[in-house]
Amino acid sequence: MNVNFISVAEREYFEAIEYYNQEQPGLGFEFAAEVDSAIQRILEHPEAWVPISPRIRRCRVFRFPYGILYHYKEEEIVVVGVMHMRRHPNSWKDRL
Repeated sequence: MNVNFISVAEREYFEAIEYYNQEQPGLGFEFAAEVDSAIQRILEHPEAWVPISPRIRRCRVFRFPYGILYHYKEEEIVVVGVMHMRRHPNSWKDRL
């Protein structure tokens, strides 16, 4: 199964890595590892996480207040957000 990020989700992801690395050297890379782990969980069980709309599901990232928002088709996971769960939690809605 393929994983693709829409451009705004990819930007959120890289901005969060940069932010955490500025806060503490290496912390951004730990964040990236946790996001990768969440994506692996999604790939293994794409229907396991909470639907937050008819097409979008959210998988929380361990250790960080982020969620991966995604939808899936037969052979593709599309990440529509790498969202901080305490900031603008509904901003993803206009991406669909």
